[in-house]
Amino acid sequence: MRLLYNLAAILAVILIIPVFLVRAVRERGFVERVRQSLGFFPEHALDKVAKKNCIWVHAASVGEIVAASPLIREFRKEFPKSPILVSVVTTAGYEMANRIIKDADSIIYFPLDLPWRAGSILRRIHPRVFMPVETELWPNFLRTAKKLKIPVMMVNGRISDKSVKRYKHLHSVLDDMISTVRKFAMQSPIDAEYIMRLGAPPELVTVTGNTKFDQTYTDVSLAEKEKLLREMGLCKGGGIFLAGSTHRGEETPVLDAFAALREKFPETRLIIAPRELLRTTEVAALCRHKGFSVARRTELLKEPSEGHDIVILDTIGELGRVYSIGDVIYVGGSLIAHGGHNILEPAAHGKAIVVGHNMFNFKDTHVLFTKRNACITVHDGEELSAAVCRLFEDEGERRRMERETLAIIGENKGASRKTAVILRSFLEDFEQGENAGKVRTTERVENFRTYVTDLMRRRHAEGLVLRSVMGLLYAFSVIYRQLVNLKLWGYKAGFFKRKRLSCYVISLGNITVGGTGKTPTAQYLAAAIRDMGYRVVILNRGYRAKWRGDVGIVSDGQKLYMDATEAGDEAFMLAKHLPEVPVLIGAERSLTGQYAIEHFGAEVAILDDGYQHWQLARDVDILLIDAVNVFGNGYMLPRGTLREPVSHIERADVCLLTKVDQAVGVSREHIKNTIRKYNEKALIMESIHQPRRFVDLKDWHRDIAGEGVDIKTLEGKRVMAVSAIGNPMSFEQTLFDIGAKIVESLRFPDHHEYTTKELQDVLDQAISLGAEAIVITEKDAVKIPLTIIEAKVPIPVFVICVEVTFQEGAKEFQDMLAAHLQERIAALQKGGEET
Repeated sequence: MRLLYNLAAILAVILIIPVFLVRAVRERGFVERVRQSLGFFPEHALDKVAKKNCIWVHAASVGEIVAASPLIREFRKEFPKSPILVSVVTTAGYEMANRIIKDADSIIYFPLDLPWRAGSILRRIHPRVFMPVETELWPNFLRTAKKLKIPVMMVNGRISDKSVKRYKHLHSVLDDMISTVRKFAMQSPIDAEYIMRLGAPPELVTVTGNTKFDQTYTDVSLAEKEKLLREMGLCKGGGIFLAGSTHRGEETPVLDAFAALREKFPETRLIIAPRELLRTTEVAALCRHKGFSVARRTELLKEPSEGHDIVILDTIGELGRVYSIGDVIYVGGSLIAHGGHNILEPAAHGKAIVVGHNMFNFKDTHVLFTKRNACITVHDGEELSAAVCRLFEDEGERRRMERETLAIIGENKGASRKTAVILRSFLEDFEQGENAGKVRTTERVENFRTYVTDLMRRRHAEGLVLRSVMGLLYAFSVIYRQLVNLKLWGYKAGFFKRKRLSCYVISLGNITVGGTGKTPTAQYLAAAIRDMGYRVVILNRGYRAKWRGDVGIVSDGQKLYMDATEAGDEAFMLAKHLPEVPVLIGAERSLTGQYAIEHFGAEVAILDDGYQHWQLARDVDILLIDAVNVFGNGYMLPRGTLREPVSHIERADVCLLTKVDQAVGVSREHIKNTIRKYNEKALIMESIHQPRRFVDLKDWHRDIAGEGVDIKTLEGKRVMAVSAIGNPMSFEQTLFDIGAKIVESLRFPDHHEYTTKELQDVLDQAISLGAEAIVITEKDAVKIPLTIIEAKVPIPVFVICVEVTFQEGAKEFQDMLAAHLQERIAALQKGGEET
């Protein structure tokens, strides 16, 4: 298949040579485009980026450049020392990039995807990362990237219905392309579903939103609008109807609509922006045939004039700004079967928008605006005329649509920042994995666990050494799987006895290693049961606790008896936030549970991380499943992150999908289908993690359940995010979602023990960056040395406290739990015991 692709590519270049010759004469800049596409760049064009660890962003044409513009701005903030290279395919895209992108160190034409040419140029530049915008996937280029171990991350990814069908015909070439991309940052859940349908692994797919919501190059001041009107000779008009990105077959209905509009509003003017500039003469002739006087934008720039009915916008890259002077906007490519064009540029100016019914290329955006009545959809020229006339007649409705479009734009900003944060995490993970053998000797001990974790989470490996290591890990995982199954069979068969407590026992746990949100879920559940009037305790195993013994009391619900070092992170955090709920630690939960019954009168015991603690019988098993990291990578420990086979879902009474707000809809459905495959009776429930408050670090260490300050305290503030947790990206995304401006993200290995010197360096760096606060997680707060906590630090350090909120299935679960508790406690009080 690859051979056929290469032969077709070479043949296509040969066949279009005559076309190249014609376009070289007609199009300004086309010769330079061809030269660079063949690898002949201007002198010094690559000096700042070639083999200097640059970030390479590839955007095909004007639309992709518009999407890339805010991305590059954020990349410059996130990676101030990394050069940025931008490549384009079209002349229009090249001119647009040079006009609106100021943060790039170099802008070039993308090489033709010929088998020898693409690889040669990629080797010459050798970037730190290659990022195609939307759907710019080129087989030969990506194949070389894979060989050179250059990571590829798709940004602002968009897949249309047509693309899904077209790409499927590539078969093995498609598989090669998809396997090369290591992260897919998609615009919408629909795009995420399509890319997974083409073969992208769900765990590599995330939804960031559309970066075009973040564009600022279209920002136009009042003075700039007046200048545009003067230059186009439109100052004396009575309103402007603007048709942008029109295609052949659309100008006629647009002109008919304009004619109908002129009958009611004789002073109105029309601006037409043909999608293809080569059609300018054709469109001008069509306008004159309809009886209108016409002027071209390029002519008006040379010799300003007034009195014309129509202005044809025949310049490159201006449409985004010119939308600002229109009163009603029609976005083309939508009355014909082209699939429409992006409506976000006119929406950014707060305009009333009309489109045709063929918007399948921008389905999600069209649905978003249509649901809010911020966009009118028409089916033919007659409906277009009626819609345009109505909007000019009804100023109140037009103003409402304008306000709604601006509101939608404001609500959906942030995709570029989110992508930059994901990129940092992506590069750190990739570079840690690829360069683990190159770290300094003094860092190797600390990074070993991170390296092994990275290996465990991979689905595939490249290179003989890595494949050998992962093969060995897989062999151990097969043995481990059999031992787990054997042990579980022993309990089911009665060879191993389970102990039962004289209280209601709830087990919370998972089948993957870490990251599902057990601790905040246990906190939420304990508080809810406490508020129902039952005496509840939490039994924690005391992971990484320094305390040794059978029963350890972290808290009696009124006072803390251990610090985080003695109790372990999780147990200490639970005790911190649960007044009137004792928290005990100990490896044998039957002993800690019996102690809780005898000394605290416990009626309900929650086993934190108890799904694998088969020694103790439980009344209900709640299995937590991370909706973002779906069942890890599918392998058992130590090859993967599964503690048990996925089939062991069968034991769960309740399956709780956590962090569903950060997950792709397709992933949620995949989880639910998997649950139903193995367990048809389990109640399925969903939850989200929400920031509840910020607590000053000193206050956090003092008392149980400190009040803290409102979550909006850091909205708009410059903060430094510091974390040593399993999923730092989720933490940083939370800060971003509440409106904080992250000036730097410092990530340490999971469970890292901070030193005073490290934290002093963090403080110094935060001050140098102008940060107004440092934010850490509760898991980090327990590891901060007292010397830092008690010192007078020059910048506030806040601990973000997160809470769980149950979503779908919450009512059914509450009713079930209330009924079970009432029945079970009543039976126990009578001296009975249920089995």
